[in-house]
Amino acid sequence: MKLFVGLGNPGAQYAQNRHNIGFMALDRIAGDHGFGPWKARFQAQVSEGRLGGDKLVLFKPQTFMNLSGQAVGEAMRYLKLSPADVVVFHDELDLAPGKLRLKEGGGHAGHNGLRSIHQHIGEAYGRVRLGIGHPGHKDRVAGYVLHDFAKADEAWLDDLLRGISDGADALAAGDGPRFQNAVAARTAPARNAGRDKPAVPAPAPEQTPPPPATEDTRSPLQRLADRFR
Repeated sequence: MKLFVGLGNPGAQYAQNRHNIGFMALDRIAGDHGFGPWKARFQAQVSEGRLGGDKLVLFKPQTFMNLSGQAVGEAMRYLKLSPADVVVFHDELDLAPGKLRLKEGGGHAGHNGLRSIHQHIGEAYGRVRLGIGHPGHKDRVAGYVLHDFAKADEAWLDDLLRGISDGADALAAGDGPRFQNAVAARTAPARNAGRDKPAVPAPAPEQTPPPPATEDTRSPLQRLADRFR
């Protein structure tokens, strides 16, 4: 069994925030793969299903971001899971919008949701880092992550979420490269696939230059005589 944890804040007012991209990823997986309805358990919204024959629990803590670890720890203890069975989906300021990276273990880089999870289960869990870009200055970070995605973000965000859903079975099976390939197929498809190459015009035929004119060495009297021959 795997536990996929999406990070975000509960409530309709936060639903489209950049900070809630983890919730969005789990919602797309649940909808595309026929998971059960969301139910309140372990201080979270939980949806259960199967991917690749194995049971998968989708988990959205309802404790607000800064206390996410409380809910994750409670669920892990009840389900008898280890940190290696947990994968956390979260927003990542240090990645460009639409980029995705996998990470195992390591620090929390100041992310409040990850910091809370570290406190409750340690740091030996997997992460799916979902790029949202950086506002440019640390003083603007709080307002940026708690603001809705812009209209201009809709296309790349939809591609990213579709790719995550496409590769969810590979991620549940522990196949990180196949998961990343599925995401890349949505976010960076091969350009000009299936298009015919434009015809190259044939080179113009070479023109044979006229022979150089020969100098007339006849005398005026000879030229006049030749005209009357």
